[in-house]
Amino acid sequence: MSDSLLSAVTVVLYEPQDPINIGAVVRAMKNMGVSDLRLVRPCKYDVTRIEQIAHDTRDLAESIRHYDDLDSAIADCVRVVAFSARRRAAKVARLSPRTCAAELMALAPEGRVAIMFGREDHGLPNEALDRAHAVAFIPTTDHKSLNLAQACLLALYELHLAAGDATVQQSAPRHATAQPSVAELEQTFTDANTALAALAFYRTRNPALIMRSLRSLVFRAKPDVRELMLLRAASIEVLRTIEREKKRAVREALAALDNASATESGAPE
Repeated sequence: MSDSLLSAVTVVLYEPQDPINIGAVVRAMKNMGVSDLRLVRPCKYDVTRIEQIAHDTRDLAESIRHYDDLDSAIADCVRVVAFSARRRAAKVARLSPRTCAAELMALAPEGRVAIMFGREDHGLPNEALDRAHAVAFIPTTDHKSLNLAQACLLALYELHLAAGDATVQQSAPRHATAQPSVAELEQTFTDANTALAALAFYRTRNPALIMRSLRSLVFRAKPDVRELMLLRAASIEVLRTIEREKKRAVREALAALDNASATESGAPE
């Protein structure tokens, strides 16, 4: 994580009032790859309780730093963005979480950058907003009822994406196989065409149009080899079933003839 731009990001909580929110912020930070949390005059909390709220975050919880005033908490930062839903008379740059993330990631190579959140009841006071270089807001409906941890998670998520080097790559599905070759695709289409013809599916339909639509469907689905072979196996099984039914019908017809012959030979003259 030290090679990530996110290592230059600081989260500042101004007078947080609820240990549960502190724990939820810690959880959000751990998930999004940010590790520096600074609290200005926080409520009392227990590190063990924080870890109970945010599992497997002991390292981050134990590294939380406390400050008696905001100036000390952000003294080493080259850029501070405050998150607030309040509109101010003073002209100040207002950012969305996405533009905020882009701006902070651009400055991260030059020094520490911070996102700042206020109290759960009243948010950030004017004197705290005065310290911010810009104010970010989260677009919502008129309801505007995001809590501290939710707002922080949204901001951290955009930072996580903007950093571009921290997201865990999802592994391929366990049973994924290679992409099919053209030859395998064409053999599948041939078997499907044969099966549809054997079912008399083309009796009132245009075979060329049907096969063109089937090709388009398969190409859009982008099946792997295993999935394509499943489709081919279905077509082959249709042909085998038809062949078995034909043989059964022949056997039944022959048996019926034998029974008729036996009946005729056993009849009295």
